Amino acid sequence: MSSPGEFYNSLPPVSKAYGTLCLLTTAAYHLGLLNPLYIALHFPLVFSHFQVWRLITNFFFLGKFSINFGIRLLMIARYGVQLENGPFDKRTADFLWMMIFGAFSLLVLSAIQWFSSPFLGVPMVFMLLYVWSREFPNAQVNIYGLVTLKAFYLPWAMLALDVLFGASPLPDLMGIIAGHLYYFLTVLHPLAGGRNILKTPMWLHRLVAHWATGRQQAYTYSSPGARPTSAAPAPAPGPGVAFRGRSYRLNQ
Repeated sequence: MSSPGEFYNSLPPVSKAYGTLCLLTTAAYHLGLLNPLYIALHFPLVFSHFQVWRLITNFFFLGKFSINFGIRLLMIARYGVQLENGPFDKRTADFLWMMIFGAFSLLVLSAIQWFSSPFLGVPMVFMLLYVWSREFPNAQVNIYGLVTLKAFYLPWAMLALDVLFGASPLPDLMGIIAGHLYYFLTVLHPLAGGRNILKTPMWLHRLVAHWATGRQQAYTYSSPGARPTSAAPAPAPGPGVAFRGRSYRLNQ
């Protein structure tokens, strides 16, 4: 059995960094070192007082130390790590780009009065959960030892549980919307013959490579706007389509 230090060092870089920042932010709050009001998202302060850090720092606060905080942190450690080690293996820049797109989508949603929220950490975690549920739709998940269901339905089950426990469903719903938008633009739309308009920019690939963070796959671009593909030879044609290392069967 590995030690806690060995487990922490084995985590992939983006999930480890995000989970660590969330833990440190809540710890700083409980130690009296940080007032959450200084990192909360408040658009008037962002635009009138140029407090642009609020556009980023609000994602790092998951609430006070509690059972719910522990569940959200474990969701990063499980679903974020499985994504980064699975479909996004050797694609650290792509995983980071997914989180950047998710953050931008959540900021846009938060600008709508109905979705307005000072902290978007929980929606970000729920976005990771939703993308994981689409990448591993047939995985069996046990919820609190009470019921087992396919991972595809897990986001909706978690949303229903939050409602039953008296929590607002809006943060979960925001994460589902952001996650589905990302999955549609990067997987479903390209599989239907459309362009991948959300490909990871080369400057982010170079930045991650410069920092020597994670493992990067070599990409070649056949034409402007084309989806990045591995430099390895393409597999033989079959009844389905291979994408992100997985096979998708198309309806004939």
